[in-house]
Amino acid sequence: MTSRTCTPLQLQQWQDQEDAWLRDTVRRHGWAVQYAAGSPPFAYTVGLFGFEHPELLVYGLDLQTSAWLLNEFGQRVRDGERFGPGRPLRLAGWDHRLQLFPFHDGDHPPVLGSAQRYYDLGAAGPVPALQLIWDDAAGRFPWEAGYELPAGLQPAPRPHSPG
Repeated sequence: MTSRTCTPLQLQQWQDQEDAWLRDTVRRHGWAVQYAAGSPPFAYTVGLFGFEHPELLVYGLDLQTSAWLLNEFGQRVRDGERFGPGRPLRLAGWDHRLQLFPFHDGDHPPVLGSAQRYYDLGAAGPVPALQLIWDDAAGRFPWEAGYELPAGLQPAPRPHSPG
């Protein structure tokens, strides 16, 4: 739903329903996965910050794969594991390697809009997040020569830049 296809009241009602679903899902499961079928598609968690862990974001995957991937990480975070930038890692059941990078969500509107509304940190800044970058079938990441997936499928991570 966009503001071009509905009235401000309808948009507010839709957002209120979305926020209620989000609160209920996080309360029941510990986190939720939000998916945006844009170009490129992306998905992110809402609720991992409540476990004192950055939220997670991944670009370029379909809904089912995104949800599986983020839920696998969510379960591990709930069990006490912590992830951060560093060496490539793997998840059992997935053929790709992953690397995590800090992601600063300073856009207006924010990329992680539901997470920003959920936590409403105000002047404290956006909710901390990590972007998951996955390799291609040949094991290359987007910054490596020969990477075979379309440019822009996984936008470069955006660390916080002072100023």
